[in-house]
Amino acid sequence: MVEIERKFLVKSDEFKAQAFVQNKIAQGYLSSLPERTVRIRIKGEKGFITIKGIGHHGGMRRFEWENEIPLDEAQELLKLCEKGKIEKTRFEIKSGNHVFEVDEFYGENEGLVMAEIELESETESFEKPDWLGDEVTNDKRYYNAYLSKNPFKDWEK
Repeated sequence: MVEIERKFLVKSDEFKAQAFVQNKIAQGYLSSLPERTVRIRIKGEKGFITIKGIGHHGGMRRFEWENEIPLDEAQELLKLCEKGKIEKTRFEIKSGNHVFEVDEFYGENEGLVMAEIELESETESFEKPDWLGDEVTNDKRYYNAYLSKNPFKDWEK
């Protein structure tokens, strides 16, 4: 129940042609506290509830628990979420032995494109595609819970 994840900005849309899966995602937070976020997500036609703990090791490692819930329950729980919904399309791209999840954001976070990769350890190596940009793993501004309250469109450019 520990997630080890690294996040990167994406510098081109070349990833789209390499995607083997693509899903629309809508999500909100019942709690966006950094110590424990409780997220409700609709991904495609499935609902999920996720609890995440505070990040360690520069934001790379943290507790994560996720369970699928009925779609109608996820839709109702989204109505109870804090202000600031996240809307995005997630593209899954194979790279070597790993899969990158690339999120293209819409709505209040329009213009932000970010890639994540889950690893077995903090030191695990992986292939970096040409479209991968700067690493933002330890920058809390790129956490979805932060983006729900401080949208990308309001950042100083």
